[in-house]
Amino acid sequence: MDSHKLYDAEYRFCSLVWDSEPVNSTELVRLAADQLGWKKSTTYTVLKKLCERGILQNDNAIVTALVKREDAERYESTIVVEKTFGGSLPRFLTAFLGERKLTDQEAEELKKIIEEAKQ
Repeated sequence: MDSHKLYDAEYRFCSLVWDSEPVNSTELVRLAADQLGWKKSTTYTVLKKLCERGILQNDNAIVTALVKREDAERYESTIVVEKTFGGSLPRFLTAFLGERKLTDQEAEELKKIIEEAKQ
């Protein structure tokens, strides 16, 4: 599961892949330059490291994700809840919502998620 750990710059780079996959590595270099301000060498260095960690795949200059966005997000959110809130979802939600009020639609969506998680 630690293979899902992405640092901020890696997450932004993976987002380019997730949003564009399958993407040609040349196009990925252009996207990284335009959206992240990266040089070609930086893009290929990060791509290589993420491929070595099994997060991305570069097959014949076509880049795809081996780890899906949802899996990376799940990993990161689990780490935050465990580290900061001792694994307590109620404490996390209380801190996250603060003084913010939920719309009826948001409340219904959360109720549905909780009911599905209970089963």
